[in-house]
Amino acid sequence: MNLYEEVKDALTIGIGGHIRPDGDCVGSVMGLYLYLKKVCPDARVQALLEKPADIFSCIKDIDEIHTDLTSDVETFDVFFALDTAAERLGDAQKYFDGARKKINIDHHVSNSGSGDLNYIMPQASSTSELIYDLITGRASAEEGAPDISRLDKDIAMALYIGIIHDTGVFQYSNTSPSTLRAAAELISFGFDFNRLIDETFYEKTYVQNQILGRALLESILFMNGKCVVSMLDRKTMNFYRAEPRDLEGIVSQLRNTKGVECAIFMYQTDILEYKVSLRSNGRVDVARVAEFFGGGGHVRAAGATMQGTFHDIVNNLSGRIAEQMKTEA
Repeated sequence: MNLYEEVKDALTIGIGGHIRPDGDCVGSVMGLYLYLKKVCPDARVQALLEKPADIFSCIKDIDEIHTDLTSDVETFDVFFALDTAAERLGDAQKYFDGARKKINIDHHVSNSGSGDLNYIMPQASSTSELIYDLITGRASAEEGAPDISRLDKDIAMALYIGIIHDTGVFQYSNTSPSTLRAAAELISFGFDFNRLIDETFYEKTYVQNQILGRALLESILFMNGKCVVSMLDRKTMNFYRAEPRDLEGIVSQLRNTKGVECAIFMYQTDILEYKVSLRSNGRVDVARVAEFFGGGGHVRAAGATMQGTFHDIVNNLSGRIAEQMKTEA
C-alpha cells in the first residue's frame, strides 16, 4: 500500500484507534497524524481517540486529539482505523463507517479487516512498526531501503513509543530483526529514548504501585501452578481511586511468576462484567481463548470482556486453557 497515494486527494482525513488506548495505539495514531499533517498541508487531519494517559504528553500535538466524539457525524474522505478492527473504535466507529474510504491498519491476528483497504500484518511487532513501514516505503519491496527522510524527530518519537510499548522494550517474542532495525533508524533522530522508556513504560505513580501490590497479594495459583489469576472489583478500585489506565502492566507482572504459563487479570467494569487480560509464554494461544469469548489479540497477549461472576469466568477460561495445554503436552 502506498500511503501517500491513498490520501493525496483527500480534503478531510480522520484517524482513530481502539478504546482504552495503549502505547502502540497512541504512538501509531499520533505518528500517522503528524506525518499526514506534514505531507497533506491543505487537508484537515483529525485524530479521534479517547484521552490518552498523561505519560504520553511528551508526544507533539497530543493535545490536538479530539476526545469528545459525541458531536454529529462528519463524513471524512479517508478514515484510518489503527491497531484495531472497527468494532473496538468506540465512539469513533461512526466516523469510520461513514467515511468515503476506510483504511484498516493493524497487527492483531484476530482482525480479518474492516476497511475498503486493509493492511493487516500479524507478524509485525506493533501497528507503530507498520506505520513506519508505510511512511518510509519499507512495506514495498520494490522501493528498496527505507526512506527515513520522510520522517522527522516528532514522528519518530511517537512511533518509537508505540514500538517499545508493544514489545515490552524489545523483550517480547514479537520483536524481530526488522523491529530492531526500525528502532535503530528512529533513535537516529536524536530524541532522548532512555527517558522515554523510563517515563512511559517503567515509571509508575504511587497509586499504580499500590494497586499492583494489591493485585499481586491477592493472586491465586491454579492448574497445578501453571496458571495465575487476580481480580480487582469496583469497590477496591474506588478505594485506591484507580482508573483502568492505572492497571497497565499488572497482567505481565503476574505472567513473570515462576512456573506460570498463562496469567489472567480482570477488573470489574459493571455488575457481573469484567475486562479480562490474558498473557502466555506461548504454550497457550490466548488469542484463541479470547476469541471464543468475543475478544481477540495475539498468541501471547489477548483480552476480552466477559459476563458472570469471578468464579464463573475463571472456570470458563480455565476449560479453554486446559484444552490447549492438553493438546500441547
